[in-house]
Amino acid sequence: MKASATDAQSSGKQDLSARPILLLGAGAPEFREYVLRQIARVRPVVLVDQAPPNWARPYLAAQTAVDLRDHEAAETFLKTAAVQLGVVGVTTYMEHFVELTARLTHQLGLPGNSPSAATACRDKATTRRLLAAHGVPSASSFLAEDADQGVEIARRLGYPVVVKPRGRAGSAGVLRADSDEDVRAAFHRALVDSVLGLEAWSVPGALVEEYLRGPEISVETVVLGPEQLQIVAITRKTLGPEPQFQEIAHSVDAADPLLTDPVLADIVTAAVQALGLTRGVLHIELRITTDGPRVIEVNGRPAGDLIPLLVERATGVNLPQALATLAAGDIPDLTPTRSEAAAIGFLYPDQSGYVEQLDLHGAIQDQLWLERLVWTRDVGTQVTAPPRASIDDRIAHWIVTGSTAADCAKRLDLVADHLSVRISRPAHTTSCTR
Repeated sequence: MKASATDAQSSGKQDLSARPILLLGAGAPEFREYVLRQIARVRPVVLVDQAPPNWARPYLAAQTAVDLRDHEAAETFLKTAAVQLGVVGVTTYMEHFVELTARLTHQLGLPGNSPSAATACRDKATTRRLLAAHGVPSASSFLAEDADQGVEIARRLGYPVVVKPRGRAGSAGVLRADSDEDVRAAFHRALVDSVLGLEAWSVPGALVEEYLRGPEISVETVVLGPEQLQIVAITRKTLGPEPQFQEIAHSVDAADPLLTDPVLADIVTAAVQALGLTRGVLHIELRITTDGPRVIEVNGRPAGDLIPLLVERATGVNLPQALATLAAGDIPDLTPTRSEAAAIGFLYPDQSGYVEQLDLHGAIQDQLWLERLVWTRDVGTQVTAPPRASIDDRIAHWIVTGSTAADCAKRLDLVADHLSVRISRPAHTTSCTR
């Protein structure tokens, strides 16, 4: 473990507002550079990563190379480094490091959630247990020791059911099962499917849960302190075909009627309190069923998939800056300054194979409402199509803005119509266009 912290040490000797925060993990630039850039505008940042990437350097006061997979050694080193650097807070936007962040803030006496609250977010079995104990509407859920027990649970619940890993993210290994055979196959997938290397930070095991029908949303929530919570935005999600639950689009509208729904607000508040969360930017996922909102997950970090950028474009509220401000012990300004909409779409392959050609035809890039269009897979790389796909198989994403969510939906489709991808595999070549 090696630290490069001269700049941060110098900052630590200055006034409190110039003292740095410790940020655990950088992530991929196509999704995380926006977040880090916004954080760096609020506080000097000392990045801690196994191999701090070059793209992050313009936003850093300093960087520290630490193998965060070695949990105990990393924790010991970082406690010492945090004191030496005079950091005023510790935070992360990466699912991997939610628990480590909480342990560090707790041991250093810095603002943050308790380790038990962080664990309650990361361990979905604990999440479900606490939600049930506090009467928060959720899905009936049981931890299965093996596939046979999973089948028994599914029969009790009644098909269809959902089988999911106990501690992953990004919809990895989450499958609908309609039969005993499906449960056995899904149980295996829940144990072996990987995304973003999260298995190194996850508790093993699989859950079998009640299948909830209805549209999926996430509530982008800021917890300012115990019993101080503000819902900043509602994200409407478009899911791909089941049995997977891959997200193929997100949309944020500043005028979403759910923002003023008292039932939803009460459920979100109850979920946060049930897990003991007292500070931070949270990403809370729910299904809107015929019986009302039901909680799916409570994530102890900001949303991924550039949802914070959608929130800023739609409402003017800057969630990454709120994250940094809260980590430093201050209260962020969450006043909306816009009333618009923004959305992101993702292109998945229609078949498995190798990317042979990527095309963007027409003058779509000249549209002022097209915030960005990024190819996330290169020609020659291998991709897997649903129902075996993961978020790593996304070929492109694009962000659009508009006056309403309906405007954004039309524009997402318009961009998709201008994209074409050719996937080749042994024996033949086919074109998939979306």
